[in-house]
Amino acid sequence: MTVLGEGRVGWLDCSCGVSGDMLLGALDSLGALTELPLLIGSLADLQVSCVSTPTARHDLSATSVTVIAAADQPHRDLDDVLTIVARAAVPPTVRERASKVFRRLAEVEGAIHRAAPESVRFHEVGAVDSIVDVLGGCLGLHTIGLDELVVSPIALGGGTARSAHGELPVPTPAALGLLSGAGLVGHGGPVDVELATPTGVALLAEWATASGPMPAMTIDAIGVGAGSRELPDHANVVRLVIGTAATAGRTTSGDRNWQTIEANVDDLDPRLWPGVLDRLLAAGAADAWLTPILMKKGRPAYTVSALVGPDAAGAVRNVLITETSTIGVRANSVTKHALERSWITVDVDGEKVRVKLAYDGDRRTNLAPEFDDVVAAADALGTPVKEILARAAAAALRSLDG
Repeated sequence: MTVLGEGRVGWLDCSCGVSGDMLLGALDSLGALTELPLLIGSLADLQVSCVSTPTARHDLSATSVTVIAAADQPHRDLDDVLTIVARAAVPPTVRERASKVFRRLAEVEGAIHRAAPESVRFHEVGAVDSIVDVLGGCLGLHTIGLDELVVSPIALGGGTARSAHGELPVPTPAALGLLSGAGLVGHGGPVDVELATPTGVALLAEWATASGPMPAMTIDAIGVGAGSRELPDHANVVRLVIGTAATAGRTTSGDRNWQTIEANVDDLDPRLWPGVLDRLLAAGAADAWLTPILMKKGRPAYTVSALVGPDAAGAVRNVLITETSTIGVRANSVTKHALERSWITVDVDGEKVRVKLAYDGDRRTNLAPEFDDVVAAADALGTPVKEILARAAAAALRSLDG
């Protein structure tokens, strides 16, 4: 398969739900699981195997992946699962992402049962097939190497589902808990069965960069993974569409798909915010800003936001996670109409000042001296900043219109 590079985007169609094995099927049909046998071999003491089978759902060709493990599996806690993940034959990045998926699951299960995540005794989630689903899913997504993964609204199903805790309502508490704060969209239906499993939702909560309809792209490949259940009126599949973002590399005017990536923060030393904004811009954000807000219990806080294109979302998200105290970020798709822009340089008493010009077609709409250049010129000349600002703008107008 082709490892994808800059400007590559994936869209995951979850209109019939999502599970770990469905995602494995979609990744396998794309050729992204060639290293899965090596992974399975490193888990030999768990007596697990994996079978991939061509199949169809409502005449739609798909791939079904089945993980086969011994029926008698122990209940595992988080440390047990993380120990298995740590020795799996996968790249370190895959182990790290898989560990984060299981920590998400443990935190949600702990919140549901009012227990510490470390003390949660996994049942279905701790079973060997779910461990393979998570490791295999992370391995496949890592192999594809997407810059962005957009996830459609996730069908959660309805009715009830049988679990180790008895009969549970659908959407299940775990699926809802995993969606909370993940920036993903879920909805009930379209049938009264469980369509989105905790494992599938946890994988998407870890890997998705945005939620929404299929973005503008040139399509290179489509992977279709089949669920185990046959639904009477719906093709029970997940589709992973891979392509190149239609706007990748554009610098001219026009509408373009962007994201706002943001987080609410109420416990960060305010002296750190200027540095955070600088780092967001250095990471590739087109703009970054703070908005004062009032959170629950009357706590004053800020929403830190960044406007990013598809090539910078990962780096910007990493800055928010590492440079602030947030424990989660959200992303929303937006459309930005960017005007064409260019630069000229003017002379102010021997000091060079760049001036940015904006155009809507042939019409110049704005003219703005670069403020850092203005300040540097003012310091060098011993002149007030406001005077250099006015003189630079006047020089630019004379150059353009004279």
